Amino acid sequence: MRSLIAPSILSADFSKLGDEIQAVLAAGADVIHFDVMDNHYVPNLSFGPVVLQSLKKRFSTVEFDVHLMVTPVESLIDAFIDSGATYISIHPEATQHLHAAVQRIQDGGVRAGIVLNPGTPLGVLDSIINNIDLILVMSVNPGFGGQKFLPESLPKLTAAKSMIDRAERPIRLEVDGGINVENIGLARQAGADMFVAGSAIFESANYSTVISQMRALIDQKS
Repeated sequence: MRSLIAPSILSADFSKLGDEIQAVLAAGADVIHFDVMDNHYVPNLSFGPVVLQSLKKRFSTVEFDVHLMVTPVESLIDAFIDSGATYISIHPEATQHLHAAVQRIQDGGVRAGIVLNPGTPLGVLDSIINNIDLILVMSVNPGFGGQKFLPESLPKLTAAKSMIDRAERPIRLEVDGGINVENIGLARQAGADMFVAGSAIFESANYSTVISQMRALIDQKS
């Protein structure tokens, strides 16, 4: 699968969110990462489904990668399906019925992902890997943008990639947290093929330059 760069709009200028998305797409972004926080599962508050619905009207062909940092998660799955999500990823800790939640996402025609926090063991995937479309490895603790990349996420990515290879299914391996031009190549070498970057892109002087540098680094792997 082609590697994808997914700017996180959590780091964008909210006063001109649509224009920010247009700018990163023009700069070469593949997917828009949409962080949903409820001030309950994580100590912060961000976007709801109405914001995605509005953006989808302007960017009807763009894929939106929704990361639900909420609990209980079931109440928002349907809302984000209806709002136009392409991917919806959920935390195992946020539901008592993980298989049912994944099935609910896929029944809505959306690709389903499982999110692994730094403290979440890979073993949670054992019973669900044959049912999912994406694994998101968090390389920071969730809830805030601008954090530093945790290097211990690299062996976790490698182990997750081995699980995907054994499953012999087309499962995306996404990494999110502190991704920049210094470490994106390492994450690619560890097996990731979808890269969330927030402040590294949106706080840069030139989105095209940063995304081009990232693209070159993730395309280097043979």
